[in-house]
Amino acid sequence: MQISVNQVAFIDDDEALRGANVQTLQLAGLEVLEFASAEAALAALPQGFAGVVISDIRMPNLDGRQLFRRLKELDPDLPVILITGHADVAEAVEAMHDGVYDFLPKPYAPERLVSSVRRALEKRRLVLENRQLRAVADAAQSDWPLIGQTQVMERLRSTLRQLASADVDVLLEGETGVGKELAARALHNWGRRRNREFVAVDCAALPASTLESELFGHELGAFNGAVRQRIGRIQQADRGTLFLDEIETLAPDAQGKFLRVLEEREIVPLGSNRVHTLDIRVVAAAKPALIEAVASGAFRQDLFHRLDVVRIRIPPLRERREDVPLLFAHFLARACERLGGSPPPIDDAVRWRLLHHDWPGNVRELNHYAQRVALGLAASLSGPSDEPPPLPERIAAYEAHLIEETLATCAGDVRAALAILKIPRKTFYDKVERHGLNLARHRQKSVSQ
Repeated sequence: MQISVNQVAFIDDDEALRGANVQTLQLAGLEVLEFASAEAALAALPQGFAGVVISDIRMPNLDGRQLFRRLKELDPDLPVILITGHADVAEAVEAMHDGVYDFLPKPYAPERLVSSVRRALEKRRLVLENRQLRAVADAAQSDWPLIGQTQVMERLRSTLRQLASADVDVLLEGETGVGKELAARALHNWGRRRNREFVAVDCAALPASTLESELFGHELGAFNGAVRQRIGRIQQADRGTLFLDEIETLAPDAQGKFLRVLEEREIVPLGSNRVHTLDIRVVAAAKPALIEAVASGAFRQDLFHRLDVVRIRIPPLRERREDVPLLFAHFLARACERLGGSPPPIDDAVRWRLLHHDWPGNVRELNHYAQRVALGLAASLSGPSDEPPPLPERIAAYEAHLIEETLATCAGDVRAALAILKIPRKTFYDKVERHGLNLARHRQKSVSQ
């Protein structure tokens, strides 16, 4: 999520000095808004101005320090640079204690002006990007944890909302840590059963000795040790949602009994002859290896087909890398809130890991990493692979990332990508070959979508 920050508001009542400074900044490639008075600047600058303010201290009516105080009330993070005469240096130093970003004592070299502005613009860019990340995360709270701005996540949220009221059984497929249970909760919370129970069962954690009792319940005296009646997890979900995580690990005997539950919507507790009719929605989750388990006979084919009414694939994090900074910002803010502190500064090593790590543990791994960063442990627990490579390699990786991102936006259309990147066709193909990019993959994605 990159925000362009290239504007400078320059305020000075001296027309000649203002013109010279504006020319210096424009020659440096910056967009300059010039004002002859602080009042004019206050009236013209928008809320959340994506730039930096430079003002002379000595001006009639509203001076530079008064302007700074007014701007600070509107936006405490807006960088303000003050220009001072020799007699005003002490006043400018005092202003820096109040939060002024920098001051330039006259006379100053053009390079000093441009250097200070560029540093201030970089600071402003980071502030605005963090604000945007927080705003998007806050707006997505109702969709949490399905945060993401990539097309694949927008489609996932849309599909889940569509299915939430359809009340059909759903099979969620995805790798460890992608958020299958959270997607199941979204189906529950967005549907008509939201006020009823959401019962989550980890099939891999069910002990073989008590599996049937856990799922189906039992009557008093049904077996040795059954000293009281127990309502099973399936019946507990009556009129609500039953979520079965890692369904592929369910024992073969339980698979047959659960198939009947799905088909008949009935249950008979152990030691009972009484049939309990159920009104449940079943959401099952499995790793991609479920098909292999069916093929090998470890998982019943008829149960698979009964569960596979609607199948939804939850994408791994490596397929939606653009969402990583947004998710990380959310997790970091939550971790810092729990710890009662402020988010720490993010260094190059953290940024590199966010952009280039494959996140095999997916969202869960990213969440744990954000917690380590919040605790200040990221550096001590990182390995050599977390260290950013030399600058040429980083530039090459960034170039490859921009080309990939553009191809994804254009659905593999090279002509459209060239129009955005503004480079010759031969240069484009040279870079694609150098970085080992796969054009066909983007075209295949657009066809499948």
